[in-house]
Amino acid sequence: MTDNKDVLFEVMTPLGFYVRVTQGYWDLIVSVKHPVMSGREDDVRNALENPDEIRQSKSDEDVYLFYKAEREKRWICAVSKQTGESGFLITTYPTDAIKEGAQIWHK
Repeated sequence: MTDNKDVLFEVMTPLGFYVRVTQGYWDLIVSVKHPVMSGREDDVRNALENPDEIRQSKSDEDVYLFYKAEREKRWICAVSKQTGESGFLITTYPTDAIKEGAQIWHK
């Protein structure tokens, strides 16, 4: 784990690597990319730590999509990139569809 004071949270995924999110990057996600995720840090953390399903990106083998069901046909998707034993959050968003790509882990 890292000791950077700007880290908002860092969690271990079921795939055995940590995903970290800095406060600055979280602010970018919720102000520019997906404002609907504002205040949903705990949901994202839960999706990374305790997903229902993990898929590997079709375009980048080091990118994983972590899905956590919210209700019927609605998920939180947390997209992260693995870099060795750690990784970082690329983006996160609510979705009504699980993307294509190899399913590599299922609850």
